[in-house]
Amino acid sequence: MILTAEKHVLQFIKPAKTSRGEYAEKDVLLLALKEGNTVYQAEVAPLSDLSVDGKLDLLGLISPFLEQSHTENSLMELLEFCTPYPSLRFGVYALLQKLRAHSTIWADTPFTRKESALKINGLVWMNDIESMSEEAENKVNQGFTCIKFKVGALDFDAECRMLEAFRKRHKAFNIEIRLDANGAFPADTALSMLKDLSRFEIHSIEQPIKAENHDWMARICRESAIDIALDEELIGFPVENAHHLLTQLKPQYIILKPTLIGGFDRCDSWIKTALKENIGWWSTSALEGNIGLFDIAQWVSAYPVTMPQGLGTGALFVKNFPQNTRVDSGCLHRI
Repeated sequence: MILTAEKHVLQFIKPAKTSRGEYAEKDVLLLALKEGNTVYQAEVAPLSDLSVDGKLDLLGLISPFLEQSHTENSLMELLEFCTPYPSLRFGVYALLQKLRAHSTIWADTPFTRKESALKINGLVWMNDIESMSEEAENKVNQGFTCIKFKVGALDFDAECRMLEAFRKRHKAFNIEIRLDANGAFPADTALSMLKDLSRFEIHSIEQPIKAENHDWMARICRESAIDIALDEELIGFPVENAHHLLTQLKPQYIILKPTLIGGFDRCDSWIKTALKENIGWWSTSALEGNIGLFDIAQWVSAYPVTMPQGLGTGALFVKNFPQNTRVDSGCLHRI
């Protein structure tokens, strides 16, 4: 089996904006493993400003292993080499899953058998208030019952007015609102801001303040009027120390981005620890193309999930990899 890698650049249809900035394009390294006449592919798709390995030459790092004959054991050794590089590790682990299953469909679940779909949230990207309001309405009209707003980059009062107007149109028993601040709130005023936001019956907010500010985050998780979901807090944090982090901060939820965390086995470890502490979870893609998105969807579908997942990013790009999923009425379906 020969391992190869090829660089790709995915262009966004329109810039993807968060409180950290915006993305116009996404660099992807596509791994390929040929077994006979079958080729297995996996994405290495870091976020340049967020992934631990986002600014590294990942092709250069993995190049000594390319154009070489591999076995499952040698891929396990490569997985060990990739331990410091979560995006690379995610891709190698996905290849291993496909090799072991001798198929690109490596999870046997109702989702992969096309018997059921995964409920997902409709994501409203950071934009001007009018555009965000319009996008939220479009998501509702498309059948989404969970709308996630990116917040924290605009005037806070304007964001509150937007959410207030949306909530007046759509009651909480019909439409769930999630927020994602990407660490944008000041630590010393976050609690009062969360109290103001709680008027709009918010399900949860992801990462209200910057990561690694554990004293403040523990207090916010304890006193917030809105449930807290840790996101960036998990990126680069050793999964071996997950119990310490979760018992120290005591969030209501954790968000799992397999590319940024380093593979599905690491996510499984986070889930196991979280469930022991009565902490909920859901998974979110990290702007992967269709190959990475489908792998994440396969992994999620092996769990008895009922909460909406964050897996609807495939339609963001001008030209993507071949499509394995489609979104219909707020759900992700396998094609």
